[in-house]
Amino acid sequence: MPRDLGGPMVSALYLHIPFCARKCAYCDFPSWATPAADPLMAAYARALEAQLAEAAALGLVEGCETAYVGGGTPTLLGEKDLGSLVSAVRSAAPGITELSCEANPDSLADGVIDALRAAGATRLSVGVQSLDDGELAELGRLHDAACARDRVAAAVGSGLDVSVDLMCATPGQTDGGWHRTLEGALALGVGHVSVYPLQIEEGTALDRRYADDPCPWNSDEVQAARMSDAQAMLEGSGLARYEVASYAAAGKRCRHNMAYWTGASYLGLGTGASSMLSLNGYLRLCDAAPQLPKPPEGTVRARLTVTTGRRALAADPRLAALSASLEFLTGAQAAAEDLMLGARLVDGLDPALVSRARGLFGARLDDTLADLLSRGLLAERGGRLAPTKSGWLLGNELYGALWDLARGEVATASC
Repeated sequence: MPRDLGGPMVSALYLHIPFCARKCAYCDFPSWATPAADPLMAAYARALEAQLAEAAALGLVEGCETAYVGGGTPTLLGEKDLGSLVSAVRSAAPGITELSCEANPDSLADGVIDALRAAGATRLSVGVQSLDDGELAELGRLHDAACARDRVAAAVGSGLDVSVDLMCATPGQTDGGWHRTLEGALALGVGHVSVYPLQIEEGTALDRRYADDPCPWNSDEVQAARMSDAQAMLEGSGLARYEVASYAAAGKRCRHNMAYWTGASYLGLGTGASSMLSLNGYLRLCDAAPQLPKPPEGTVRARLTVTTGRRALAADPRLAALSASLEFLTGAQAAAEDLMLGARLVDGLDPALVSRARGLFGARLDDTLADLLSRGLLAERGGRLAPTKSGWLLGNELYGALWDLARGEVATASC
């Protein structure tokens, strides 16, 4: 299959750390409670460093502009191993200008903050979730509100850009409690806030706890009201909404997350990590990982999720040893996906994307957009089609209509 091996392969890099001190009650991410002294964590971090070096040797990450170390709880690795991993990211992809690391307050020691800064991190995303002790206990979080305030303040004081994650429509949360959490987060001087309604995922502790409960505190109406309250308070304090769940001060948008929402290619390393690669990027990865299946004819984009377990990955980090589940998207499916992701952004749909999609979908695209406009889910703003408040609150309808432009099943495979 012909390919052009020149130019950057991916624009963003994600590393997944699947360890946490305790599994939170709502979490269905690939993460496992792990004792702080378990040598597996250091071995796993070294394995990721080896994979980074291999990806760099392939030329996969030379064009990376952003990186994100997520989890799990990356800060559970401690200052030595986390600092070493961040340094390895910098060595593998020296062109990175934004390097974020997730943190939980209970493991965000001063030494970890210092090590991250010294290694080249630029940004911390702290999982606060709430500043109400009762709500935190219901969610199974290890920290309390005082710890969260102290650690966020320390992060802000370090000079790193700081974001906090907050969760609404949770057990025991009241309107007043939600307002106090928002006010408390704003008082800490962070430049970025992400706000999410709680999703009760199948198989989690919350799912088991509330299996026979209608959960009125998590209804669609409560979620919508809490998200609207957040918008009013955050925007009233100078943080502009730029994505359905994200607010930022001027110049503080998360560029890594913007890469996800604008169709940029990214590479994910680590157990459970996902990649989205162009055909050229996927074929380049195949050079080191020949076990990956050949893409079907017509593929323009490959999605890959690492299924190798954390212990197996630590024992053998070679890209040739990875197992994965895969999806292969056609040009039409990739365009529909980009439209769907772009509809999450305040800036709306890029006219160049709409023009490209029109070439693929013809009148069906115009009919779909006209329908979304008439239903008030999109509106014309600044020469672009952008989501309305109703579009965000009824996101499944908006995104589903755009994705449905792509007919046919997505091809899948595994190795």
